[in-house]
Amino acid sequence: MPRTEEQYEAMRIATRDKIHSAAIKLFAKKGFAATSVKDIAEGAGISIGLMYRHYKKKEDLFNELVTFAVEGLYRNAKRFQSDNSPAELIQQFTLEILNDLEKDDEYAQFHMLMYQSMIMEDSSPQIQNLNKMSELLFYQITQLIEKGQKLGQFKQGNASELAFFYFASIQGMTMLKVLKSEQYTTLSPQIVTAFLFKEDSGD
Repeated sequence: MPRTEEQYEAMRIATRDKIHSAAIKLFAKKGFAATSVKDIAEGAGISIGLMYRHYKKKEDLFNELVTFAVEGLYRNAKRFQSDNSPAELIQQFTLEILNDLEKDDEYAQFHMLMYQSMIMEDSSPQIQNLNKMSELLFYQITQLIEKGQKLGQFKQGNASELAFFYFASIQGMTMLKVLKSEQYTTLSPQIVTAFLFKEDSGD
């Protein structure tokens, strides 16, 4: 019995998901330049021919993954514009990151992919959008910290420096997760945000 259009579409999506997972892992471990189309096809368990049917160039695949990252950063930037408590927003965001890191390696790998994008010399429009969205997210976190300081939830200090330290901590955890996955230890949100919260506002 011939397959239906719905079945073909499901197969196409399943194959693309395999390609995405393999590419994220390889780009994170080996870097974009050192990863070949053959590497990705082998990692996804498909033929090179099928790989080329989905993506003509590895740059197209990389840029598509970057687009997904832009969408994720945009959602996070929007959530920080809400009127909710700065302390609650930071706690929730931190907990989600830690849960993602504990669940599997993909979040950390995706984070490494974003980092590689930001340091590429020849940046595509997608990578330029990623850089802009990263700057927006940093700005939103800085504004959130300033608001929390005024409300007495966060320690006093330069809000930009505190935001930078927060993101540096997250970047460090993701790098350790990718490089030393078996030795990685999930931290508690209280440890990650101890530098920011006043003692009576982070519980």
